[in-house]
Amino acid sequence: MHDFRPTAGAAKPDLYADLLSAADALTAGERDGVANMANVAALMWDMLPQVNWTGFYRLIASDTGTELVLGPFAGRPACIRIALGQGVCGTAAQSGETQVVADVHAFPGHIACDAASRSELVVPVLRDGAVIAVIDLDSPDLARFDAGDAAGIEALAALISTRI
Repeated sequence: MHDFRPTAGAAKPDLYADLLSAADALTAGERDGVANMANVAALMWDMLPQVNWTGFYRLIASDTGTELVLGPFAGRPACIRIALGQGVCGTAAQSGETQVVADVHAFPGHIACDAASRSELVVPVLRDGAVIAVIDLDSPDLARFDAGDAAGIEALAALISTRI
Protein backbone atom coordinates (compact mmCIF):
# COMPACT_ATOMS: atom_id res chain seq x y z
CA MET A 1 0.00 0.00 0.00
CA HIS A 2 1.23 3.47 -0.87
CA ASP A 3 0.47 6.45 1.31
CA PHE A 4 2.00 9.52 -0.27
CA ARG A 5 1.36 12.76 1.58
CA PRO A 6 2.85 16.19 0.99
CA THR A 7 4.64 17.87 3.85
CA ALA A 8 2.09 19.94 5.78
CA GLY A 9 2.47 23.65 5.01
CA ALA A 10 5.09 22.96 2.33
CA ALA A 11 6.00 25.72 -0.10
CA LYS A 12 4.72 25.18 -3.63
CA PRO A 13 8.08 24.01 -5.06
CA ASP A 14 8.35 21.45 -2.25
CA LEU A 15 4.77 20.28 -2.81
CA TYR A 16 5.48 19.65 -6.47
CA ALA A 17 8.78 17.94 -5.63
CA ASP A 18 6.79 15.57 -3.37
CA LEU A 19 4.22 15.00 -6.14
CA LEU A 20 6.96 14.30 -8.69
CA SER A 21 8.72 11.88 -6.34
CA ALA A 22 5.47 10.01 -5.62
CA ALA A 23 4.58 9.83 -9.33
CA ASP A 24 8.04 8.53 -10.14
CA ALA A 25 7.79 5.87 -7.44
CA LEU A 26 4.35 4.72 -8.64
CA THR A 27 5.04 4.67 -12.37
CA ALA A 28 8.68 3.54 -12.60
CA GLY A 29 8.81 0.14 -14.24
CA GLU A 30 5.05 -0.03 -14.92
CA ARG A 31 4.36 -0.42 -18.63
CA ASP A 32 0.59 0.05 -18.56
CA GLY A 33 -0.12 3.66 -19.47
CA VAL A 34 -3.72 3.59 -18.22
CA ALA A 35 -2.61 2.33 -14.81
CA ASN A 36 0.03 5.05 -14.65
CA MET A 37 -2.43 7.80 -15.63
CA ALA A 38 -4.91 6.51 -13.04
CA ASN A 39 -2.33 6.62 -10.26
CA VAL A 40 -1.06 10.05 -11.26
CA ALA A 41 -4.61 11.45 -11.45
CA ALA A 42 -5.28 10.08 -7.95
CA LEU A 43 -2.00 11.52 -6.65
CA MET A 44 -2.82 14.98 -7.98
CA TRP A 45 -6.32 14.78 -6.48
CA ASP A 46 -4.94 13.74 -3.11
CA MET A 47 -1.88 15.98 -2.94
CA LEU A 48 -2.96 19.27 -4.51
CA PRO A 49 -5.11 21.67 -2.49
CA GLN A 50 -8.23 23.41 -3.84
CA VAL A 51 -8.81 21.16 -6.86
CA ASN A 52 -12.12 19.61 -7.89
CA TRP A 53 -10.93 17.65 -10.94
CA THR A 54 -7.58 16.13 -11.90
CA GLY A 55 -6.93 13.91 -14.85
CA PHE A 56 -5.96 13.23 -18.41
CA TYR A 57 -7.29 13.61 -21.90
CA ARG A 58 -5.51 11.45 -24.48
CA LEU A 59 -4.93 12.48 -28.09
CA ILE A 60 -6.60 9.79 -30.20
CA ALA A 61 -7.05 9.41 -33.95
CA SER A 62 -10.69 8.73 -34.92
CA ASP A 63 -12.73 8.42 -38.09
CA THR A 64 -13.34 12.18 -38.02
CA GLY A 65 -9.76 13.19 -37.22
CA THR A 66 -7.67 13.57 -34.09
CA GLU A 67 -9.42 14.52 -30.87
CA LEU A 68 -8.96 14.44 -27.12
CA VAL A 69 -10.62 11.51 -25.38
CA LEU A 70 -11.17 11.31 -21.65
CA GLY A 71 -8.60 9.30 -19.75
CA PRO A 72 -8.26 8.39 -16.08
CA PHE A 73 -9.33 11.14 -13.69
CA ALA A 74 -10.54 11.99 -10.20
CA GLY A 75 -13.61 14.16 -9.76
CA ARG A 76 -17.10 14.48 -11.19
CA PRO A 77 -18.01 12.90 -14.53
CA ALA A 78 -16.48 14.80 -17.44
CA CYS A 79 -16.83 15.49 -21.13
CA ILE A 80 -15.69 12.44 -23.08
CA ARG A 81 -14.48 13.97 -26.36
CA ILE A 82 -13.01 17.40 -27.02
CA ALA A 83 -12.06 18.70 -30.45
CA LEU A 84 -8.62 20.19 -30.94
CA GLY A 85 -8.76 23.94 -30.49
CA GLN A 86 -11.95 23.78 -28.39
CA GLY A 87 -11.96 24.83 -24.75
CA VAL A 88 -8.90 25.01 -22.56
CA CYS A 89 -7.89 21.37 -23.11
CA GLY A 90 -8.30 21.52 -26.88
CA THR A 91 -6.36 24.78 -27.02
CA ALA A 92 -3.47 23.29 -25.04
CA ALA A 93 -3.42 20.18 -27.22
CA GLN A 94 -3.52 22.12 -30.47
CA SER A 95 -0.93 24.72 -29.47
CA GLY A 96 1.30 22.43 -27.44
CA GLU A 97 1.42 25.18 -24.81
CA THR A 98 0.41 25.22 -21.16
CA GLN A 99 -2.82 27.10 -20.45
CA VAL A 100 -3.24 28.86 -17.08
CA VAL A 101 -6.78 30.23 -16.92
CA ALA A 102 -7.72 32.39 -13.92
CA ASP A 103 -11.43 32.54 -14.84
CA VAL A 104 -12.74 29.81 -17.11
CA HIS A 105 -15.94 31.76 -17.78
CA ALA A 106 -13.84 34.45 -19.48
CA PHE A 107 -12.05 31.90 -21.71
CA PRO A 108 -13.49 31.92 -25.26
CA GLY A 109 -15.15 28.60 -26.02
CA HIS A 110 -14.75 27.20 -22.52
CA ILE A 111 -16.37 23.78 -22.15
CA ALA A 112 -18.15 23.55 -18.80
CA CYS A 113 -18.07 19.94 -17.65
CA ASP A 114 -18.48 20.91 -13.97
CA ALA A 115 -20.27 24.17 -13.20
CA ALA A 116 -18.28 24.43 -9.94
CA SER A 117 -14.97 24.87 -11.80
CA ARG A 118 -13.78 28.46 -11.93
CA SER A 119 -10.10 28.18 -12.89
CA GLU A 120 -8.09 25.67 -14.86
CA LEU A 121 -4.56 24.55 -15.64
CA VAL A 122 -3.91 22.36 -18.69
CA VAL A 123 -0.44 21.07 -19.53
CA PRO A 124 0.38 19.16 -22.72
CA VAL A 125 2.24 15.86 -22.35
CA LEU A 126 4.84 15.69 -25.11
CA ARG A 127 6.67 12.65 -26.44
CA ASP A 128 9.31 13.22 -29.11
CA GLY A 129 8.00 16.77 -29.50
CA ALA A 130 4.40 15.73 -30.21
CA VAL A 131 1.40 16.11 -27.91
CA ILE A 132 0.11 12.70 -26.78
CA ALA A 133 -2.18 13.84 -23.95
CA VAL A 134 -2.96 16.74 -21.65
CA ILE A 135 -3.06 16.93 -17.88
CA ASP A 136 -6.11 18.90 -16.76
CA LEU A 137 -6.60 20.45 -13.31
CA ASP A 138 -9.76 22.33 -12.32
CA SER A 139 -10.46 24.38 -9.21
CA PRO A 140 -13.58 25.90 -7.70
CA ASP A 141 -11.44 28.95 -6.80
CA LEU A 142 -10.76 31.85 -9.16
CA ALA A 143 -7.09 32.28 -10.08
CA ARG A 144 -6.11 29.09 -8.20
CA PHE A 145 -3.24 28.26 -10.58
CA ASP A 146 -0.08 30.26 -11.29
CA ALA A 147 3.33 29.89 -12.91
CA GLY A 148 4.53 27.75 -9.99
CA ASP A 149 1.71 25.28 -10.54
CA ALA A 150 2.38 25.28 -14.28
CA ALA A 151 6.08 24.53 -13.71
CA GLY A 152 5.24 21.72 -11.29
CA ILE A 153 2.77 20.03 -13.63
CA GLU A 154 5.08 20.55 -16.62
CA ALA A 155 7.79 18.64 -14.71
CA LEU A 156 5.24 15.90 -13.99
CA ALA A 157 4.24 15.76 -17.68
CA ALA A 158 7.88 15.40 -18.69
CA LEU A 159 8.41 12.59 -16.17
CA ILE A 160 5.43 10.52 -17.28
CA SER A 161 5.63 11.21 -21.02
CA THR A 162 7.27 7.85 -21.70
CA ARG A 163 5.17 6.02 -19.10
CA ILE A 164 1.68 6.63 -20.48
